[in-house]
Amino acid sequence: MVAAQPRTYSAEPGEYGRLLSVSRRSPGISPAAALRTARGLERFYWADGSANAAAGFGIAAELIAWGPDRFDTLRRKLERLFSGALVDADGDRLRLVRVFGGFAFQDDFVPDRTWSIYTPAYFILPHYQVTEAEGETWLTLNAHLAPDDDPDEALDQLRGALDLRYEALLRASRQATPPSPVEVRQVSYPMPYDVWEQIITEATTRIQHGMMHKVVLSRVCEIRLAGSVDVDAALAYLESAYPDCYRFLFEPRPHHVFYGATPELLVRAAGRQLETMALAGSSRRGQTPQEDEACADALLDNPKERHEHALVVNALRDRLTPVSESLDIPETPTVLKLSNIQHLYTPVRATLRQPMGVLPLAERLHPTPALGGEPREAALTFIRQAEPVPRGWYAAPIGWVDHRLDGVFAVAIRSAVSQDDRVWLYAGAGIVANSQPRQEWEETALKFRPMLNALGIQGVA
Repeated sequence: MVAAQPRTYSAEPGEYGRLLSVSRRSPGISPAAALRTARGLERFYWADGSANAAAGFGIAAELIAWGPDRFDTLRRKLERLFSGALVDADGDRLRLVRVFGGFAFQDDFVPDRTWSIYTPAYFILPHYQVTEAEGETWLTLNAHLAPDDDPDEALDQLRGALDLRYEALLRASRQATPPSPVEVRQVSYPMPYDVWEQIITEATTRIQHGMMHKVVLSRVCEIRLAGSVDVDAALAYLESAYPDCYRFLFEPRPHHVFYGATPELLVRAAGRQLETMALAGSSRRGQTPQEDEACADALLDNPKERHEHALVVNALRDRLTPVSESLDIPETPTVLKLSNIQHLYTPVRATLRQPMGVLPLAERLHPTPALGGEPREAALTFIRQAEPVPRGWYAAPIGWVDHRLDGVFAVAIRSAVSQDDRVWLYAGAGIVANSQPRQEWEETALKFRPMLNALGIQGVA
């Protein structure tokens, strides 16, 4: 009999049975619709700007890691999970098994009140996975084979179960009710402006004395609602308003959800090919096309913003050169325009000396100076000491890894974490020598806006 109960993987081999994964074409359903039908279960979602999306629900395997070796520990757990797996993929990337998850910003993070179930590394292999790309949809079922089970018999059982689940998803997708926002009772910002001003002043003083070149600092918005947060409504808004961003949802326990729409790619790895980006330097959008172009030109001509951006570009070059056979980094940035903000943007592509999987690359790059600072260790130490609220998973890698250990991670900004009727939003700003506290405060207010809008909250700065 195929084992359906979740598995929690240690780093040692030989403890659990063999992973089986079967797939079938599934017209008429979509990842977003499947996600809505699974409300009340463990759920996972990922979509990028090229109309590719994947959703999962239920848990076939759970992988957790702690401490400074968390990336490598997770890699070894994934190798063990996929060792000897029977994956019914036939080379089709839409049928590749994916684990969904992410990391805390700091490797010494201890789950707290806000992030009560989020360990420093936490990934889930869903029991069911729906993947969509290029007009085609596949439904995948993941389970385990007990040591004395016959693989052919087990695969037949899984294919039968997969057909039944497909029919159920078709019916449920047709009957799914649209999401609706919940009444907001309270919105508060725990850090007052005078504390923010003190922290920024201390940061700029250290930078001016050569102790750092840049540090990224964040603040928090807390929201209480009249009922449970309707994350489906929030995600539907993000899907509509930010189709060019990476939209994600990680719900390893019902009503404990981390979700958002981030414009920033940390790393995409497929064999020897790597993609990442520098995204640093921000400006508001204009009210008219002419004003918008003027804002973009001012951003490109702003020495402070260009310096902040150059620090990220240089750090990416330094960190990728040792592992790259070739590295393509444009000399000047362009402007990436989102619905409420625009950023300086430089795409980065590399051909690696050898394939290494996405996890070592994510570890090498996280955090870039766009979300941590430069030098990295000095900035992380300052963040740990100065910020009154732990970041948890904010500004950290979020994404997926497939059974070849390739995958994609975005940087979890423009995000929220919710528990039942409470939500916490995070927003950050890059601080350099001439940063002004009021200007950086206003920039974080602008960055809160996407998630406030997703929750139906207007007129709050």
